[in-house]
Amino acid sequence: MGVQMEANWDDMRVFLAVARAERLSGAGKTLKMDPATVGRRIQRLEEAFGTPLFVKSPQGYALTNEGERLLPRAEQAEQAMTLAVEETSGQTGTLNGVVRIGAPDGCANFLLPQVCARMREKHPGLELQIIAQPRVVNLTRREADMAIAVSAPDTGRLTVQKITDYRLHLAASRRYLRRHDPIETMDDLQKHRMIGYIPDMIFDKELDYLAASGNDQLGISSNSVSVQLNLLRQSAGVGIVHDFALPFVGKVSKILTEQFSLTRSFYLLRHADDRKVERLSRVAAELADGIKREVAHLEGLT
Repeated sequence: MGVQMEANWDDMRVFLAVARAERLSGAGKTLKMDPATVGRRIQRLEEAFGTPLFVKSPQGYALTNEGERLLPRAEQAEQAMTLAVEETSGQTGTLNGVVRIGAPDGCANFLLPQVCARMREKHPGLELQIIAQPRVVNLTRREADMAIAVSAPDTGRLTVQKITDYRLHLAASRRYLRRHDPIETMDDLQKHRMIGYIPDMIFDKELDYLAASGNDQLGISSNSVSVQLNLLRQSAGVGIVHDFALPFVGKVSKILTEQFSLTRSFYLLRHADDRKVERLSRVAAELADGIKREVAHLEGLT
């Protein structure tokens, strides 16, 4: 790579945005910049390096080999700038600015609103953004600053911290239980249709709850925990639900609690380089503690 360049941090910021979004329009939204301007900035940067950093196609912008080599250096520059801003503006040790959190929709709907509301009340300068995703958020591509996951990944430059265990049980509405064949044993489940995840959209094996129940006869399925819970409320069948979500759903009761239960875990994932950023480390610590306490509180109500 010819290094007759005079790229500044702003150039690196544009490069990172395009590398992560893979489109000028997506990068423009992140940067609050017109896509044509983003394109000109990338062209100028490539001219400064004397080599293409992206391959352009109808599908978007993909990094060339030279772009791949530049990426970790640009991320290091990003980290250095973040630290410098915090130190020079006197923000070290305070919680402010924007932090984006990715989470599976069960956690995003039934845990993070309470946890984040308390954090925001404690830290008025903090803006928290919650991404509810039916998949694992890609931290390498900086889709979020940190993410909650239901299993610990074994690839990528990530730090992984176990937050807490949580429990799930079979459940149905009281109206459904009155109107259908009794469910007194696990074998009785075979007479009932289940509510659960769409099989080919299960993005993590830890979410394959029905396999553990022995009954995979789906009546209605959804990739959303919230939709599944609303189906239970409508007496559409029997499902496996998070104990922490039940306090939000009226007239739905756990069944066969002595015969069936599942334990799963939440993990906090962060980009390895972010360990040096005190602000993000403190947000992560408060977030993990808040989720652990909220799970314990809500499970206690059931």
